[in-house]
Amino acid sequence: MKQPSLLTCVLLDIAGYLTYLIPFLGEWGDGLWAPLSAFLFYRMFGGRTGKTGAIISFIEEILPFTDFIPTFTIGYFVRKKESGNKNSQTNS
Repeated sequence: MKQPSLLTCVLLDIAGYLTYLIPFLGEWGDGLWAPLSAFLFYRMFGGRTGKTGAIISFIEEILPFTDFIPTFTIGYFVRKKESGNKNSQTNS
């Protein structure tokens, strides 16, 4: 599966933080963003990384005060590491 761009991942993490810019919207916004975030994570990363990350993304967004965790960006680096490991095994 194609590696999503780092910029896209950072922008989606920022979108998760934006719900706190509007007073009283914070946790309500997270209630709407959590399932969308999980869906996007799964579609972007797919496979085992996507399934695990989607669950983590949903939990991170739905729990109060955890929006600071850059789930998509972490997913980007996990996928990049996995891709590097696959390439090094193929070249051995």
